[in-house]
Amino acid sequence: MRLLRIGLALWLLACVGVAQAALTFPALTGRVVDNAQMIDPATRAQLTQQLQALEQTSGDQIVVVTVPDLQGVPIEDFGYQLGRQWGIGQKGKDNGALLIVARDERKLRIEVGYGLEGVLTDAQSWVIINQVIAPKFKAGNFSQGISDGVAAMVQVVSGEPLAVPAHVADANFAKDNPGFSIGLFILLIGVLWLCNRLGLPVGAILLAILSSSGRGGGGGG
Repeated sequence: MRLLRIGLALWLLACVGVAQAALTFPALTGRVVDNAQMIDPATRAQLTQQLQALEQTSGDQIVVVTVPDLQGVPIEDFGYQLGRQWGIGQKGKDNGALLIVARDERKLRIEVGYGLEGVLTDAQSWVIINQVIAPKFKAGNFSQGISDGVAAMVQVVSGEPLAVPAHVADANFAKDNPGFSIGLFILLIGVLWLCNRLGLPVGAILLAILSSSGRGGGGGG
């Protein structure tokens, strides 16, 4: 998974280098950088104390950043570049994470350093964004949504994972284990070859396999 992310990062740099060179990022002024003015002062102060306490006890660093817009790039690109610019996390551990809120595009992203990937997984991030933050945002309560999202992130990095829907867990297993998909494909070819040698109806068997392989479910934002 780490090699995959490195490859993706290099690809992003190659494909959107010109656009990213023009990006401007807010200054890292603290644990809460509310550049889009979406968080009320009381919540901002509470989040700052909460995240400072996390860093003091575990060394893990989480920063909340709101921006007015993404300057014309996907939030994945913006988050990756912002993470590199700010260098969140301890040197040598890369144990930092960003909660990014893009106001105008209504986009959310949790950008995770390598040191926290094992706990703040894609599945956990999906739950935090779609089941914790998004409902509050849809109700217009941005401060509460961000506060609840940060609380969930702190809970997860502290070793208490959230419940993950089955379809999300399955999707992330397949994504995080590409060897599993390759192995399954090779096994399928072997089974079909054996069926052909035995004179079994290969077409009907293949159709049955394909018909039963679909998965349901989805996520809201």
